[in-house]
Amino acid sequence: MMKAPSLRPLLAVALALGGAVACGSGSIGGGTGGGSAGAAAGASAGGSAGGATAGTSGTTGAAGVAGSGSGGTSDTAGTGGSATGAAGDGSGGSAGTGTPGGGGSSGSGVAGSGGPGGAAAAGRGGTAGAGRGGASGAAGGRGGASGTGVGGAAGAGPGTGGQTACVGSVYDAASPPQALTLSGSLGAHDPAAMVVGSTIYLFATGLSAKTSTNLTSWQNASAPLNPRPAWVAQLVPGATNLWAPDISFFGNQYHLYYAASTFGSNVSCIGHATKADIASGSWADQGTVICSNMGENDNWNAIDPNVVIDDAGTPWLEFGSFWSGLKIIKLDTTGARADTAAPTAIADGANGRGSLEGGWIFKNCGYYYLFSSWGACCNGAYDYNIRVGRSTSVTGPYTDKAGTALLKSGGGTLLVQGNGSWSAPGHNAVIVYNNKTYNIYHALTAPSGQNGTATLRIAELAWDADGWPVSGGP
Repeated sequence: MMKAPSLRPLLAVALALGGAVACGSGSIGGGTGGGSAGAAAGASAGGSAGGATAGTSGTTGAAGVAGSGSGGTSDTAGTGGSATGAAGDGSGGSAGTGTPGGGGSSGSGVAGSGGPGGAAAAGRGGTAGAGRGGASGAAGGRGGASGTGVGGAAGAGPGTGGQTACVGSVYDAASPPQALTLSGSLGAHDPAAMVVGSTIYLFATGLSAKTSTNLTSWQNASAPLNPRPAWVAQLVPGATNLWAPDISFFGNQYHLYYAASTFGSNVSCIGHATKADIASGSWADQGTVICSNMGENDNWNAIDPNVVIDDAGTPWLEFGSFWSGLKIIKLDTTGARADTAAPTAIADGANGRGSLEGGWIFKNCGYYYLFSSWGACCNGAYDYNIRVGRSTSVTGPYTDKAGTALLKSGGGTLLVQGNGSWSAPGHNAVIVYNNKTYNIYHALTAPSGQNGTATLRIAELAWDADGWPVSGGP
């Protein structure tokens, strides 16, 4: 949202070398380093692997039950049975979990190859393995274009695990991603969304709420935090509305972040509310997380919050609008600020005039993708547009497709802009739904450069051969 002074991502063959299981187009394995000879995980039905009996083969195409390795001098990874029978080749057995051996050096994780899905196979990786140590087990690559499965998550646990798996469709120039046809309640500005089970929950500026069970038909839902928290009137007395919310889940609860500010000012605060069950009960407000230009002369703006969870499981809060651009701070597991360290700058200088806001960080294929909105959302040129850069670290440095830095150099690869039917598309969120990635944003119901009603827009987001997103739209 513009608030500036001037304008405002066949079976997989898993190999185990010294105990760390690779991840590929099937499950992400989770063996640990230990014995001198690691066993092959998920190799074939009915085979033996380093002393542990393999899981039984499926009788109707289902994956075999995972074996489990035992400790000692030859740490053994359990093996998943082959999927055979009527359904043909499946997507692989369940991930084996190796138990640490009694000695020996840690093995190295070997990258699996993400081949295309078979006749009944998922092309992009199966369920995540447990990831119990081992040295840097790398993520498998993307499946082929015929694969339909969703990538598994990175291995969790005390070891380094694997990289973030790949999700979303592979870009095909002959069949590019398209905007969806939506119906129902579509008024929305600065939307953020989250998929929980079979329902998509969406929140927008004004702290309005909507739900959908198919991504295309939307209904109004009960607004959170009504009435507004008392601290808003105390700290930001001119704020008559609450802006640009973000929805996330960590620490066994849902977190709703939102901003209190006034147009053109950076006297602003980001607030925080929590809830154990997103479908029932009330949100409990937790007060402010960070404020700007209150008692100090801050050259940044505490609005437009977005939470991302890094590969280690740590939550981070990205935020910012105009002034010196986008920042990021670490959170603790309760959702509060983890420390008093100064915010880290991650992007600045869009168009050479600071018109940068509405950041959203999305993990895919080993990268953190930073989406942001440039230009004027709500007055003047109405030239709002969505840009993207990426980094291997959540705190940057982020660069665009041309290699230009997002920090200080004004980098940002253009993703979405207005056309003859829609103006000022921006302030986006990215979600995964039914194994595909989608770009959720608002646009104005008017030709490019003109004013109109802020309306919800959703387009598929595909990924090109170099791992860069391509969005339908506007």
